[in-house]
Amino acid sequence: MKNFFSTIVIIAVLVGGFIYLKKGSSSETTAADDLAQRDTTAEVQTKDIEFVVTVAGEITPAEQVSVRPEVNGLISELPVDVGDQVKKNDLLFALDDKNIRIEIEQKQTQIDAAKLQLEKVRRIFENNRKLFEDNLVAKEEYENSQTDYSLAQNNIERAQKDLDLAMERLEKTQILAPFDCTILTRPVSSGQAVSGSGGFNSGTEVLTIADLTRMIINAHVNQADVSRLSAGLKVDIQVEAIPGLVVQGQVERIAPQATILNGIKGFAARILLTEIDPRIQPGMTANIKIPVQSAAGVVAVPLGAVFTEYNETLKKQERYVYVQQQERFQRRLIQIGVADYFFAEILSGLNPGEVVSLEMPPQEAIDELAGEAGLASNQS
Repeated sequence: MKNFFSTIVIIAVLVGGFIYLKKGSSSETTAADDLAQRDTTAEVQTKDIEFVVTVAGEITPAEQVSVRPEVNGLISELPVDVGDQVKKNDLLFALDDKNIRIEIEQKQTQIDAAKLQLEKVRRIFENNRKLFEDNLVAKEEYENSQTDYSLAQNNIERAQKDLDLAMERLEKTQILAPFDCTILTRPVSSGQAVSGSGGFNSGTEVLTIADLTRMIINAHVNQADVSRLSAGLKVDIQVEAIPGLVVQGQVERIAPQATILNGIKGFAARILLTEIDPRIQPGMTANIKIPVQSAAGVVAVPLGAVFTEYNETLKKQERYVYVQQQERFQRRLIQIGVADYFFAEILSGLNPGEVVSLEMPPQEAIDELAGEAGLASNQS
């Protein structure tokens, strides 16, 4: 908690320093006017505080497939176009199968001929076997007929395998939807020659399909924030292209190993959109708000009112505010709870309605330190 709050304070100081330097470049008159107009105090109030970490990512379908044929051919049917919604097992496209059907007929004819040949050599073999058993035919003639019979059997098996392969190729000319999907891209047209995937050839991409009912975001989470993530954590998602739209999401998984993206070491996180708005499209940029800390209805002050000092006696950091007491300010120790980039929760030391200074008061206007000396180390 100590390091976390210190980081918040440093950010606030840097922002304040930048504003100060920028103002310093103006004329003294302008600086004096700005100082007069600037609020130097703030009222302690009751409010909700929520600190979130925001990461960006691109919305993509959870299931997206590049559809490529497994065999070469010409596209004979292409009944779908970009944006079409297709049901599982609906036809996506078909290849011209005329040559394959001719080949299948030829293979079937070869099998029929091989079966006739097999029957012929089988009868010869059976006859020679009986004759050989009665010593009425030479052993060589018997063995030759046996070999012919085995070769005929092998020929049928080989022809059947060739037919089966041709039938498989015929089935591959009809490409069906593997799941309910939407057509994202269609870079080819009917009648175009395409190559099949296999070996070193990835094949021609005919379609890209995706299930748009299940969307995810692949985000890169800084290593400093990843410890706050866990599978199942609910997050808010803002879509940049649709102003005002906020949908719910859930952390699905976190990569076990860090990677470097744009010079920042972090972890890949997969976030599932548990709400789908029909306006959301793949490729849109989204901002994911990851809740870190929150507190509702707590006493709070602006971060600019919180000062930090190291207590040499107690050997620890102490935080305090300057509470306005008419024309003077009382230095008072406080305990800090949840903080965001603007406000800090006050666990003890202040009450709603009190007024605190947003800058260091003049030394002569500060009263002695009030409150318990030091903070419990487990609150630092």
